[in-house]
Amino acid sequence: MQDVGEVFGLHELVVEDAVNAHQRPKLEVYDDTQFLVLRTVKYVEHESMEKASEVVETGEIMIFVGADFVITVRHGDHTHLSGLRRRLEARPERLVLGPTAVQHAIADLVVDSYLAVTEKMENDILAIEESVFGPRRSLNIDPVYLLKREVLELRRAVTPLTGPLARLTGQNPLVPKEIRRHFRDVADHLTTVIDRIVEYDEVLSSLIGTAAAKVGIQQNTDMRKISSWVAIAAVPTMVAGIYGMNFDNMPELHQRWGYPTVLVLLVVACSVLWAVFRRHNWL
Repeated sequence: MQDVGEVFGLHELVVEDAVNAHQRPKLEVYDDTQFLVLRTVKYVEHESMEKASEVVETGEIMIFVGADFVITVRHGDHTHLSGLRRRLEARPERLVLGPTAVQHAIADLVVDSYLAVTEKMENDILAIEESVFGPRRSLNIDPVYLLKREVLELRRAVTPLTGPLARLTGQNPLVPKEIRRHFRDVADHLTTVIDRIVEYDEVLSSLIGTAAAKVGIQQNTDMRKISSWVAIAAVPTMVAGIYGMNFDNMPELHQRWGYPTVLVLLVVACSVLWAVFRRHNWL
């Protein structure tokens, strides 16, 4: 990359940024050269949210735009531009507008991928809504937190691009008027993406609260059932404890009816407790 920078007269700072990944979306101008950083996103296919470990995968495309050249530096496995190059070569009327036409085409491709990813993430959110508000008694809250984390990662990749696009659509002497018009369309698509992300974030926040409340209700129900069975078991435990103290002066111990009477009383007492708890929906 250092050799490329020397050939095209690129500033050493932007060359260093291009080599080092994990840059925020930004637009920097050095003399007549623009340096645009775009974050790419890819939706990771999965069978269900319960089995998913990742939903969004990110990468980067860095674009150097000069008076007569365009250089791209890509980080990530899903940042290929071969198809875009063929489409541009098939439209020479766009290439006549200069290197910024290529810059716009790349930005448009990246932002359109944002739209595709948000549409697929919407299906995941709908699936989680069904699981949270569905009739299932058990609820796994981990997928909700996973999708919340992925939405935040998508927001960090997408939202900072608003600043660079605002500069590209404004009065920029390095961008022709016709290309600025096309960049406004890209900016509109980006606004749509950001609105969706904000909506998803709000929905997931409410789902987390709902899921936590549902888990709390499940735990309370389980505790009531456990307490009920403990109370029922306490009756024979208490009786067995009394008659297990080995005292001799207990008249019923020497009666023929003593043992069956105690068993009958235990069954009756446990049955009465079970009926009471059942009536109050504790069992």
